Amino acid sequence: MDLAKLKEIIEEGLPFNKLLGIRVAELREGHVRLRVPFRPELVGDPRRPALHGGVLSTLVDVCGGFAVWTSCHLEDRIATIDLSVDYLRPAGAKDLYAEAEVRLLGNRVGNAHVVLWSEGEPDRHVAVGRAVYNIRRGK
Repeated sequence: MDLAKLKEIIEEGLPFNKLLGIRVAELREGHVRLRVPFRPELVGDPRRPALHGGVLSTLVDVCGGFAVWTSCHLEDRIATIDLSVDYLRPAGAKDLYAEAEVRLLGNRVGNAHVVLWSEGEPDRHVAVGRAVYNIRRGK
C-alpha cells in the first residue's frame, strides 16, 4: 500500500473529507489516526458548545474505512456495510481525534474499532464505534 497516496486521498481526494478539514495524524497498516480541526460551523449544540453528532459518526466511518484500506491495495474499493456509534459524552469546542484499529480482515469484509476524543483528552473518549466494510478487490 502506498500510504503517501492514501494520505493524499484522505485529505484532498474526497470532497466531504476536505470540507470537514480531516487531517491525517498517523497512518500505518491496520491503524489510522485522524483529526478534524475545530470550527464553529461544526457545532451542533451552541449552548454547551458541543460538536454535532454527525461529525463524530462521519469520523468513525472515515477512520475505520481507511484503517481497513491500509491493509488492502490502493485499487481495491471499500464501502461501508454497517456502522455503529456509541456517543459517550459531548465533544467540546476543540479539535476532534479518531483512532481506528482493524479487528478483522477477510478477503471481502473488514471490521474496525474506532475511538474518538477531544484535543488534550485522549483517555476520555467522547464516542466509540464499530464499522464493517465490504472490500471489492481491484486488479
